[in-house]
Amino acid sequence: MDNLVPAPVRVGRNDQGTGFLPDHSTTLLAGPGTGTTERWLRSALGASLGLPLAPARPGDEATGNTVELRVDPALAPEAYQLTVAPGTGVRITGGDPAGVFWGAQTLRQLLGPEAFRRAPVASGQVRPVPFLEIEDAPRFGWRGMMLDVARHFMRKDDVLRYLDLLAAHKLNVFHFHLTDDQGWRVEIKRHPRLTETASWRARSKYGHRASELWDETPHGGFYTQDDIREIVAYAAARHIRVVPEIDIPGHSQAAISAYPELGNTDVIDTSTLSVWDTWGINPNVLAPTDTTLRFFEGVFEELLELFPADTSPFIHIGGDECLKDQWKASPAAQARIAELGLRDEDELQSWFIRHFDTWLTARGRRLIGWDEILEGGLAEGAAISSWRGYAGGVAAAEAGHDVVMCPEQQVYLDHRQDGGPDEPMPIGYVRTLEDVYRFEPVPPQLSEEAAAHVIGTQANVWTEVMQNRARVDYQVFPRLAALAEVAWSPLPAPGERDFAGFERRMSEHYARLDALGVDYRPPGGPLPWQRRPGILGRPIEGPPPNV
Repeated sequence: MDNLVPAPVRVGRNDQGTGFLPDHSTTLLAGPGTGTTERWLRSALGASLGLPLAPARPGDEATGNTVELRVDPALAPEAYQLTVAPGTGVRITGGDPAGVFWGAQTLRQLLGPEAFRRAPVASGQVRPVPFLEIEDAPRFGWRGMMLDVARHFMRKDDVLRYLDLLAAHKLNVFHFHLTDDQGWRVEIKRHPRLTETASWRARSKYGHRASELWDETPHGGFYTQDDIREIVAYAAARHIRVVPEIDIPGHSQAAISAYPELGNTDVIDTSTLSVWDTWGINPNVLAPTDTTLRFFEGVFEELLELFPADTSPFIHIGGDECLKDQWKASPAAQARIAELGLRDEDELQSWFIRHFDTWLTARGRRLIGWDEILEGGLAEGAAISSWRGYAGGVAAAEAGHDVVMCPEQQVYLDHRQDGGPDEPMPIGYVRTLEDVYRFEPVPPQLSEEAAAHVIGTQANVWTEVMQNRARVDYQVFPRLAALAEVAWSPLPAPGERDFAGFERRMSEHYARLDALGVDYRPPGGPLPWQRRPGILGRPIEGPPPNV
């Protein structure tokens, strides 16, 4: 079809007849293993269309007014076939339950933007689904988005909303950046000060790190353990894996402010530290002590209970931007290096990461970290998120490690979308919708064997300049739709993607985003704050200031 995003592998069209139009007598025939899709169709699609989508009764399939769901293991994982034919209605067959669910997302798009509304549409507004057959399967098994809730907290309901937006784009990984220097966002019962103290900062820098403006309002929040369980269950019902991130040994000032013994106490007075109120790379890193190891083992023990292995096989430990000046100056850290027979501070960080790789592996999980964990030697079995360009990912893949490609030059969605004066708080590179669409996760220099270790890609959303949900929407969309197609749809030929065709399909996709209430950056016409003044978090007249 010429309006589906992401584009399917193959579409065959039968132009005979007007197509299939669901009505109040349409029923659902759900086979074994399709319960999540059956429930989603009723709660989301049925609610939008104002239809009950009742369970099918014996003989309903003969009416040609059913939506049939079934699993056929002969298809590949996450693959699906969607058939709409006269006299048989709609049939979605998936290689597994996830494949059935992705087929249902395609059905929703075929029904038109009205199928994305939160309130039932008026009678006669739903379009018929043309008679067709779609065969589809994802290019990558890891198709994701990272959301930073440490810099600016996002309420639980808004996180759930983003899971729905990921599902609508056939994205299946939610990388949940829960801790940083500016805030700790997950309840750990054995360490209560992580939320009592480390989840709030006194003020926030307004704009990027060079800004001289401040928002003097205290900022914070955290997710209770019950909140986390709800988020994980909500994601699982949409076949989305949640990858929690606890960032160590750098980006840890919030934790140190709550528990000063975690810092390098022989170098600085850690008792004077507070949750950091600005952005950038922080010099205060964890001390490489047994106390620190036991503390974070306790953190991860509770985390593994909240993020079960079947929905969260990977645990992200960060490992990025760990300044080692305090370790160089610390007699205790230097003694640790000597005790372990290490060469330098890079190997000390590698020792730290390897400890948790071994610890997580023993509990049936896999460690993943940012590409800095390559420094000093990568732990066996660890995977990396390659963010500083392709180089780290190439090195890891050639060494036999799995890689998620997410280079900042292409898929950091906090970077500005345009070079013009209307962009709010512009930072980083200008990365347009076309730039993201032309991103290729597999570098051409990789051998076939090494390329197989590129398990997928994701967009990263760092929220220093995103104070609320509307700002996140503006930065993320429509570029996340482009990333979704990169991750799902096959590459027609090396280096070839049809951006003009994608733009044509996006012309209808914008109407879907409108129906979902997404404050995206439009390709033309009024910007979101021109349509709805004040949505960016403060009263404004015209565009917000460029900080």
